[in-house]
Amino acid sequence: MRDILKTEELDIPEGVAVEIKSRVIRVTGPRGTLTKNIRHVDMDIRALKAGKDKTKVTLAVWQGGRKHVACLRTIRSLINNMVIGVTKGFQYKMRAVYAHFPVNCIIQEQGRSLEIRNFLGEKTVRHVSMLDGVTVSESKAQKDELILEGNDIENVSQSAASIQGSCRVRNKDIRKFLDGIYVSDRTTVVQD
Repeated sequence: MRDILKTEELDIPEGVAVEIKSRVIRVTGPRGTLTKNIRHVDMDIRALKAGKDKTKVTLAVWQGGRKHVACLRTIRSLINNMVIGVTKGFQYKMRAVYAHFPVNCIIQEQGRSLEIRNFLGEKTVRHVSMLDGVTVSESKAQKDELILEGNDIENVSQSAASIQGSCRVRNKDIRKFLDGIYVSDRTTVVQD
């Protein structure tokens, strides 16, 4: 069954500017600018002024089926994550786990790439490059902990996934060999 009109609204906090032109969304805040192209989704998107210094983004789907209406909340969440990114930033913490051979993580190119050595005692050197706007650093407080920071949640989480994916255990029982680098915490750079 098709719905005639379904809408979603998102309040934009002060200090964040949202610019929408032909379904290309540009969010600017204190930490920088993020741009997202969502032309593949057929949807009305408008940035409206709601009173003094307040902006509201309205999303609308006309004559949409169930899957089409589901895109409303998805796009709303995407814009919300962009707003959080340009105000607070995203931080992922990763821990190196090993039973016998200590995993050695070397940060290169001022936090733009990571080199992983001695994983399961292998001689292979693994290189993982961070995506745009993501920096990796070693934790001062915790041993064997990496901190990934950036404004775009997709790039930060994909960089974390690339690090975790490069340390998969092959040809062994994964219930016994639990070595790897895993995400231990997801938070924002600026704490409330």
